[in-house]
Amino acid sequence: MKSQSRILLVIASLGLLLLFVFPLWTIRLEAPQYPEGIGLQIRVNTIEGIKPHDLKNINGLNHYIGMKPIEPDSIPELSIMPWIVVALTGLGLAAAATGKRWALFTWFAVLAVAAVAGLVDFWLWEYDYGHNLDSDAAIKVPGMTYQPPLIGSKSLLNFVAHSWPGLGGWLAFLSMGLGAFAVWIELRARKLGRAAPKTEPVNVTRVPAEVAQ
Repeated sequence: MKSQSRILLVIASLGLLLLFVFPLWTIRLEAPQYPEGIGLQIRVNTIEGIKPHDLKNINGLNHYIGMKPIEPDSIPELSIMPWIVVALTGLGLAAAATGKRWALFTWFAVLAVAAVAGLVDFWLWEYDYGHNLDSDAAIKVPGMTYQPPLIGSKSLLNFVAHSWPGLGGWLAFLSMGLGAFAVWIELRARKLGRAAPKTEPVNVTRVPAEVAQ
């Protein structure tokens, strides 16, 4: 593995630890009755309101339309994700230490699978909260579901929901980009190495002194 790739791998691996500092994802709700908006920050190990009482207010609104309350302690993924981040960081640093291309490729493959699995799991979580409604809810709109978008904006009754990666999420995508760049460097180096022409060994014979004169 080239030194440039190893440096990129170290930076990408350590960058994943910033998920413990910054939110992974944010969901914001805008409505006339909430001119400043309310929202959630999804962190690697918990879910909290963007403002102090936002989670409580959102759970109150969800109760009227039949959605389950958002209780971070009851979401198993929030207890698993910290270990996944630490494992990915350790695997990346170990790959950089060995300097083996296969170790880099393995790390990036595991990271990519974890990222896709995380997005799919998040979508399924949103689907469950938005579709499995209490039949005894105070407000029932036939055919209405309340699943927020995975990425982007969506109108939900008189609310507009915005779902985007938080700063931690963007930094995680940056780590993936750095890892992809390191993989590209190594694939290119391997390709160039295979394409390099093989030189035949030169058979140097000793010229007799009489001929040299």
